Amino acid sequence: MTTSNQRAYVWVWLPNQTSPVAAGLVERDDQDRYRFAYGRSYLAREDAISLFPRELPLRPSTLAQPDGSLPSCLRDASPDAWGRRVIINRLTGLGADEVDFNEIVYLLESGSDRIGALDFQDSSTEYQPREYQDASLAELQKASEYIEAGEPLPPILDQAIQHGSSIGGARPKALLNDKERKLVAKFSSSTDLYSVVKAEFVAMRLARLVGLDVAPVEMTHSLGKDVLLVERFDRMQAPSGWSRRIVLSALTLLGLDEMMARYASYEALGHLIRAGFDQPGETLHELFGRIVFNVLCGNTDDHARNHAAFWDGEAYRLTPAYDICPQSRTGGEATQAMLLHGQERRSQLVHCLEAAVQLGLTQVQAHEIIGRQLATIREQWDYVCDQAELSQVDRSYLWGRQFLNPFALEGYTP
Repeated sequence: MTTSNQRAYVWVWLPNQTSPVAAGLVERDDQDRYRFAYGRSYLAREDAISLFPRELPLRPSTLAQPDGSLPSCLRDASPDAWGRRVIINRLTGLGADEVDFNEIVYLLESGSDRIGALDFQDSSTEYQPREYQDASLAELQKASEYIEAGEPLPPILDQAIQHGSSIGGARPKALLNDKERKLVAKFSSSTDLYSVVKAEFVAMRLARLVGLDVAPVEMTHSLGKDVLLVERFDRMQAPSGWSRRIVLSALTLLGLDEMMARYASYEALGHLIRAGFDQPGETLHELFGRIVFNVLCGNTDDHARNHAAFWDGEAYRLTPAYDICPQSRTGGEATQAMLLHGQERRSQLVHCLEAAVQLGLTQVQAHEIIGRQLATIREQWDYVCDQAELSQVDRSYLWGRQFLNPFALEGYTP
């Protein structure tokens, strides 16, 4: 174990390949500034691609961000709040509020089966994945409970939780291999006032029913608690193994960091889609549908890390939607994490209509999408809640509060 790492070799799975190659080196200096350089052997490859042209163009020079921060395309592969808690607990036995490490440590100490197609190693010539024998769902959940409580992990669970140390987000979760699928398991939290994982299941299922491209989900149980399983979309099975797809967050695509995330807007994302995405017209319609659904289901956590695109070296393509989770609210008024249009972020359909104009949709098209979603949510609500085995208490809690809150419909005329 080392907690003072200053450098890491970046490995990447190139498109359609089932094994990684060393792409370059990221280093940190004593002033906490980061720089990156592609390796000569990587630059010599005919199939070499930039990890992200805006930040790390494919050229033989040392690359650094103006402020010295870790390039966002690499930060996308680093763990977020939950993963950092896992790593801090595993390395020190302490809580996340008692210690912190530099980004290189988090890159090297998190699991290798991370989201996207990057990994980080001590060596440029020998790739050694930080993966252990598959843990059971019960073991992963038990380990997450220790982490959430801030208690040191028993040795038997120490390696199991490595599976979840590279995932984004703040809630307890882990990676799970299930026969021919790779899954993200999301666990209930001890602080939940209602079944958050079931609420996310309902939202994700309804999102698919309204016609959005959404990651497949299912509900299961472990140790008497609800667990949401989300099928990963960044892995593709091939005869020789698993290939990985490069995933870049909208935060990275927009050239922002966590400190600037509040300035992220759907309007700016729309401009990027027009400029560099595959099938921009269809993608803009899909994006508008996601905006509307977030408003209608009460998902105000639609920040720019909860939107992402695949990158294959030639074009970007929107990933399936994920992390559509209705957020707890006490009153009516709510705001989206990303700006809908201009400086407006209030969670209302009337502002979605304004956003539609910026995304190139006609008012007729926007009304059709909104009308279809409203009708589907109302018609399929009980059916999907039954699938989730959602209690009547939780249904009453979610309906009209998160789902179809009157504030969202206020002022809207079909």
